[in-house]
Parts: sequence; structure tokens; C-alpha cells
Amino acid sequence: MKSKRIYFLILICLVPIAAIYIQYINQSEKTDARGDNYAGSDKCIKCHKAVYTAYLETAHYQSSKPASAHNIHGSFDNYHNVFSITEHSKVIMEKRGNSLYQVAYEDGKQVRAERFDITFGGRKAETYLYWKDKQLFELPISYFTSLKSWTNSPGYVPKEHAYFDRPVIQRCFECHSSYIEQLPITNLEKQEAEFNKSSIVYSIDCERCHGPAANHVNFHTANPDEKKGKYIVKYSSLTRAQKLDACAVCHGGGKDVYLESVFKFKMGDTLSKFKEPSFSYQDPNPATLDVHGNQNSLLAASKCFLMSNMDCNTCHNVHVNESADLVAYSQKCMKCHNETNHNFCKMAPKLGTLIKNNCIDCHMPLKPSNEISVASKGGKKEIPYLVRTHHITIYPEESKKILAFVSGKAIGK
Repeated sequence: MKSKRIYFLILICLVPIAAIYIQYINQSEKTDARGDNYAGSDKCIKCHKAVYTAYLETAHYQSSKPASAHNIHGSFDNYHNVFSITEHSKVIMEKRGNSLYQVAYEDGKQVRAERFDITFGGRKAETYLYWKDKQLFELPISYFTSLKSWTNSPGYVPKEHAYFDRPVIQRCFECHSSYIEQLPITNLEKQEAEFNKSSIVYSIDCERCHGPAANHVNFHTANPDEKKGKYIVKYSSLTRAQKLDACAVCHGGGKDVYLESVFKFKMGDTLSKFKEPSFSYQDPNPATLDVHGNQNSLLAASKCFLMSNMDCNTCHNVHVNESADLVAYSQKCMKCHNETNHNFCKMAPKLGTLIKNNCIDCHMPLKPSNEISVASKGGKKEIPYLVRTHHITIYPEESKKILAFVSGKAIGK
């Protein structure tokens, strides 16, 4: 009788232990913050290894990540880690223990120090964020790849002091990540955006474009011989308008007012349904559109676009890093523009072999953004932040530069 009672007590003790263990096992399985219908992009590699591996090198994949010494490309070495605002004010990028910091000094005295927590971008520039409780703020100093130098962060040029208090809103993450949960606003007076730290899905991942893939993964795991993709949105299945909307979520300009987060947008949706209706006149003149973030609108104003069925994928393969391959892009131009179609470049006889290698610098040149200001150390001068325009047209000044290059003459001599 006594032994039965002991066994019974042991059993009672084991039940909660077993429950805790099961809960631990369930929690240890990686879950996606977007919901159970998301598989997580790491599941894609099993069947799409080549595409997945190539995509890791793209700007879309590198759009955000936890900040680390590996992905912060600015120098932390003495003398190379200083951004001077004035002779009295500077920011020094410092290693402190296992963390990296931006530290503001006034007349040699530390006045502020914040940690690098998140890195945005990578190909053209890197901007960094830091956590303050549940809020995110932009660090004052960014790194610009073309300059190989620390400089001011987008949104402001520091005049006298480093500014650490520019808040980051969810819209920033909508184009630099795949998800972050914004918490309900509790202070109606301040309207401060607060986020769930554990909810971030970094990078533009597979499911950000192709939609939730849990059903797709489960089906093909159970049916490995089925080669036709089930329960997944394919870009090729969309209408032209749907294809353009899928890219315009982030490349359609930033002046629209959204009624709800575009994290809810799925490829195939209509983007206008997410926006507040606008009854004001929208000037379609590409001269009024900034080159940064307006690729969709600039392309739509191009004769190439208006006279064909082209969409973003006509030129771009988002699964590979081809941003610097002007020859490959030029070959895509010549699929339409060639002697057979009687619409070849009129400058071809003067350009020689160059015509096959670089249509882009002539017809889609790098243009300075008016929305992003980059200052040299000390703020003595502003340096242009160049972005390739997507308004495809004839630029006479660029044509002169190319002809001068071909003839071996420099413009202005």
C-alpha cells in the first residue's frame, strides 16, 4: 500500500515535469512571427538551393540584419573612426567590450553613447538603429560605400551637434525587412511607435514576395515527386499591373498615405487598396520625381515602358546580384532595340563595340537624390548621393560624355 502511494506521488510529480518538457520542445521549434502559415525562408533551401544561395548575395537580402562587426563596414580604427561635426563636436565609432557604439563628444567630453543594434542597407550605404526600451531610433552616423567613409545619416545634415533622437517608424521596416510587429499606441499625445523586439524578420525574404509558404512546404515535403508548385504565388502568373504593384510596395515612392501596413500586402494584391485616396493633382513629370525610391513611377514615364509590355522583371532578376553588370543590362536593351526592329541607337556608328556593353550610362545615368543629403566631415560641403534613374530616355549631356570618352577627349578641354 505504501509503495503504491510512493508510485502515485512520483507520477504526480512527473506530470508537470513532462508538461514543462513538452512546452520546451514546442518553443524550441522555430516559429515565424508572421503566423503559422509562414514556413520561414530557410525551408526553401531544400528544393531551391541554387536560387536561395544566389539570393543571399543580393541587396534585397542584405537590406537589414542585426548589427555586428561583420556587417558594419566602416572603420573602428583610430583616426578613421571619427566624424567631426564642428571643431567642438564629433562622433567616434568605438568598440566597448563585445559591443559597438556611436559616442558623441563635445569639447572632448562624452555627452551621449548609443549601441549599434540594427544595420539597414549595405550596397550603397549602411544606416544603423538603436533600441531604447521598445522604440527604435536612427544613429546619427552612417557609412557610405562609394565614399568609403562615415558620414551623416539620411534625413538631416548635422550643423552643430550629433542628433540621436530621430525615431524609426514601421514604414522604414516595410521596405528594409520582412516583418516587425508594431505594438498598440498607448500614448495618444506622443503617438510614439513601439515594437516587439522578438518579432523582427530581417531581410527581404522569400515569403515577403512569394507570400506565406507553409502549405507549399508541407505539400511538397509530403509529395516530393510533384514538380508543379502548389500553394505558392509565382511572379509569372501575375498580370502586368500586379507585377508592378509587387515592386511598387517599396519602389513606388514614399509620399502616399497608407491606411494599413503593407506587411499585409501579398503578391497579387492591388496596392491602391492599401492607400488613402488622393484627390490632389499628381504631377507625372519625371523631372519632379526623386531618383531614390521612385523607380516604379520613373519607369512608367519612360517611352520604353509606354510602348511595350515590359515590367520590372524584364530587366531585373531579383534572385541574383547583377546590379553592377552593365553589359548584361545592355544586352536586355538590345532584345528590343536592334537593327532588325529598325530602332537601334543612332550613335552606334560612333560608339563601336561600346554600344553592346553600355546602354545604361547614356539612357539611365546616375543622378543625385534631392531627398538624401550627405555631408563631408565638418559639414563643409554636401556630396551628391547618386542613384541610377529609371526614367529611360535620351540625356544629351550623358551622350556628350560617352562620345568624349570614345574619342579620347575630356569634356571642357
